[in-house]
Parts: sequence; structure tokens; C-alpha cells
Amino acid sequence: QVQLVESGGGLVQAGGSLRLSCAASGRTSSSYGMGWFRQAPGKEREFVAIINRGGFTTWYDDSVKGRFTISRDNAKNTVYLQMNSLKLEDTAVYYCTAGARPEYDSGSPLSVDYWGQGTLVAASS
Repeated sequence: QVQLVESGGGLVQAGGSLRLSCAASGRTSSSYGMGWFRQAPGKEREFVAIINRGGFTTWYDDSVKGRFTISRDNAKNTVYLQMNSLKLEDTAVYYCTAGARPEYDSGSPLSVDYWGQGTLVAASS
């Protein structure tokens, strides 16, 4: 079992930056790929970014490429999402995730083994 706790969400002006953190506990988080999904009001949950177990390979949704950066520190059991140039459409609840299956890097919510409770990111004009 892996427990995931997000922090760092909040209200920011469009064009600004935020950094989300996710602290993992329980089974060794370095055994899992980790990533971020988000869900905007009235929309389905969607993939944002994933990083592999070793932290050497990353995947991003096209909507955040060049603006968001995912990273991890396995010594601290923590994964980060640096979000720059935030847009109004980035407003959502952001969920930290962990997955051990090969299909986890597909970005499908069905491939996620563990979810955090979510943290709200709101960009304003």
C-alpha cells in the first residue's frame, strides 16, 4: 500500500507559477512510476505528466509540454510538478498518482494503482 499526500496548490494569476509536491509513504515509492492527473469542474479526469521509477524518463500531455516539469527525489519519496505560465484552463484539482504496471505510462486513469486526495490549483485573470 502506498499513501500519497499532495501540497502546494492554491490561487495564482494567469501567467504565474506554482510547484506541487507529493509525499509518498508505505511501500517503497521508488518501485512505482509516479505522476499527476487533474480534473476540472464538469470534465473527466485527465493525464498531466508521468515520471518513471528511476526519474530518467518523463511523459507529458501536449497541453502542458514546455510549461510543466515533473521530477522526483527518491531519497525523499517525493515527486514534484513545477507549473509555469499557468493558464485559466489549467484550473483543476490535481491528483498525485503511483503505478507499477507497464501500462501506467499510457496516461490512462485505469492504469493508476494509487491516488492522492487532490489539491486545487486555480488560475485567475
